[in-house]
Amino acid sequence: MSPSPITFSILARDPSTRARAGELVTPHGTIPTPAFVGVATLGTLKGVPYALLLQGVPPALIVNTYHLYLRPGAEVVRRAGGIHRFMGWQGSVLSDSGGFQVFSLGAAFGKNLTKVAREDIDAARNERAPAVYDPEVLSQHGRLAIIDDEGVSFTSHLDGSFHRFTPERAIEIQHAIGADIIFAFDECTAATASYAYQREALARTHAWAERSLRAHRRNLEASRMQALFGIVQGGRHEALRRESARTLGAMPFDGYGIGGSYVKEDLDTAVGWVCEELPEDKPRHLLGIGEPEDLLRGIEQGVDLFDCVQPTRLGRTGVVYTREGKLNLWNERFREDFNPVDSHCACPVCASHTRAYLAHLFRAREMAAASYASLHNLFFLQALVAEKREAILRNGRA
Repeated sequence: MSPSPITFSILARDPSTRARAGELVTPHGTIPTPAFVGVATLGTLKGVPYALLLQGVPPALIVNTYHLYLRPGAEVVRRAGGIHRFMGWQGSVLSDSGGFQVFSLGAAFGKNLTKVAREDIDAARNERAPAVYDPEVLSQHGRLAIIDDEGVSFTSHLDGSFHRFTPERAIEIQHAIGADIIFAFDECTAATASYAYQREALARTHAWAERSLRAHRRNLEASRMQALFGIVQGGRHEALRRESARTLGAMPFDGYGIGGSYVKEDLDTAVGWVCEELPEDKPRHLLGIGEPEDLLRGIEQGVDLFDCVQPTRLGRTGVVYTREGKLNLWNERFREDFNPVDSHCACPVCASHTRAYLAHLFRAREMAAASYASLHNLFFLQALVAEKREAILRNGRA
């Protein structure tokens, strides 16, 4: 077995929580942890031009395997020299496995999984599933997704074309994309799924984790350059979460993702259970969670990396993070508010512009509005996590 292409070291631990501060070194740089990773779904942070992004450089970006597979295609990215060259990014890049999009972003058919309530899934099962193509697929992710023990078959949300992912295929696609850290193919379940279904899905996730490892190791060149993380599942059930963390923790992954869907209290329970069981010397990434309060609670449970689309998604709608809480710049009171977006923020937007100016840009439908608000939100979360890291280093123990 070749040595891991990444190294992770813990520099300090908080004496009163599970929080730790460390450094994760990848082939493209060092990520100070805990860290917020920017979501660059299609090879870009939506709404944030590259020149602006460099003013608030995130420590790493995560791209979306499902979307890049559908367009422009993994082979296009490979022929461009890999994702770093393709997007012109010099820092570290992660890629997800594609499982979340395949399972969770569409109406439910067969055993399709989603974050909607379980009763909605059951109702969908009684509907007649479409053939391979349905016009509604144009606006849906994975309108048809059928899971079996070998993998998942699904239709594209772009044109309804039929596709199939297996653990081996998901790893092959991620090898072509060329991210520094890739993830094993897993079955993402809804928080509302029954215990029986969570147990069934967990068995598949563990089997797929082993297959992902074997597929990764067979490609000697990729395994020397790309780290592979396993993904812990188990829903909101303590026994399943702990079992999953122990099972995956015994496998020779380079690090671990914590998957699934959550409600707020799960950050103190489900995430905490997992962090108690996972190997202490390997990094942990909480997938898809990133509201300010969620970051702080996750850090206290021992999470090292986070990613979330919220900073750019909210920014595009005129909602910005501040120490006062979220502000909606469409509110009438911001028309003549000449304060910075957040007086405590050191981002380039707050240094140059006021709430009134951004409120004006949104009302004028200027594209710069979404860019400025998204950049501020991204910078805000990075600063929040950096402050927490400094506090752990200052008050923690080695």
